[in-house]
Amino acid sequence: MSTSTRSRPIATIGTTLFLVIFAGYFLVPIWWLLMAATKTRGDLINSTGLWFADSFHLLDNLGDLLTRDGGVYPRWLVNSALYAGAGAAFGTLFATMAGYALAKYVFPGREATFNLVLAGVLVPATALALPLFLMFSKIGAVDTYWSVLLPSMVSPFGVYLARIYAAAAVPEEVLEAARLDGSSELRTFFTVSIRLMAPALVTIFLFQFVAVWNNFFLPLVMLQDQRLYPVTLGLYIWNSQVTQDPNLQMMVIVGSLLSIAPLILAFLALQRFWWSGLSAGSAR
Repeated sequence: MSTSTRSRPIATIGTTLFLVIFAGYFLVPIWWLLMAATKTRGDLINSTGLWFADSFHLLDNLGDLLTRDGGVYPRWLVNSALYAGAGAAFGTLFATMAGYALAKYVFPGREATFNLVLAGVLVPATALALPLFLMFSKIGAVDTYWSVLLPSMVSPFGVYLARIYAAAAVPEEVLEAARLDGSSELRTFFTVSIRLMAPALVTIFLFQFVAVWNNFFLPLVMLQDQRLYPVTLGLYIWNSQVTQDPNLQMMVIVGSLLSIAPLILAFLALQRFWWSGLSAGSAR
């Protein structure tokens, strides 16, 4: 047996062990959250953290969570779904149109515009929160749905991904054939190009959905009315009040578990398209 043949199982075992360790690093907190959500506040202290307690209280905890403060938690979930769903949908459409234009049309300043978009990818969202707050203050839009929703429709990374995917997936011959048939540029985009770019659209949507769902600092700066809070900000406010009301500790734990369910479902439903789009982008 050659040296390379003998070393291959060792490399495979080492790689598998490495991946298992990292998978455990990410999954253990979720497992702890699941176990904690089935316990009472006393069980959190008196039982093992990574396993069930003697009694099972998940349904009771869910009932308490959903009826707390007149049912404000379900409203926060709906708000998060609105911000993330609408923000990701419109953000994907705008990013796709911009990336397609940068890939398929030649115009003065095209590369400068693309470089400006790339620079936008490097700017952290927290650095833009204060300028956005000042801008929305001038037009009286602070503490409204629009103050969170409108910034959520902008995705520089989506523009970048759409451009590289459009350049690779939309042949010039197809566009020329559509033009010869009398199709307008807008009709060609919505009937031909956007279908060829479907994997990239799903990838952009998924990235933007997760980013907006997990967004915390922008709603913290923009919103005062708790009826407009997304679930991230609502749980933070509850967590800051645990010293005054210890029962909120269980509300935060169960609410955190429930808040990640939509993200898991979205990844499971769209992972096939997501991998396709991401692979195309990395290959480019």
